[in-house]
Amino acid sequence: EVQLQASGGGLVQAGGSLRLSCAASGFTFDDYAIGWFRQAPGKEREGVSCISSSDGSTYYADSVKGRFTISSDNAKNTVYLQMNSLKPEDTAVYYCAARYGSPQVWSSYYRYDYWGQGTQVTVSS
Repeated sequence: EVQLQASGGGLVQAGGSLRLSCAASGFTFDDYAIGWFRQAPGKEREGVSCISSSDGSTYYADSVKGRFTISSDNAKNTVYLQMNSLKPEDTAVYYCAARYGSPQVWSSYYRYDYWGQGTQVTVSS
């Protein structure tokens, strides 16, 4: 059974940091790219970042470049999203997702095969 377990969300003040984790199981981790998406109330789901488990290539949305860092521990089948200098506009439910192969057009959520349950990130001003 494929599972993606996202965790690490919470309430933080603007300027603070959080680290999200996405623990994967039930598929060959090295064959997949893992993406982070977020969805705020009333807004569309947007791509935040993505990492290719095979070669470590990383991708970021312009809105988070320089503040967020995605990394992967292939031995633990876990992807992390380190979020620094958080802003109120980062408030959303964050989801991790997996897609087979290389992450072409990484930010298109419909290209992903499996999804985690989401973790809430709230940034207060």
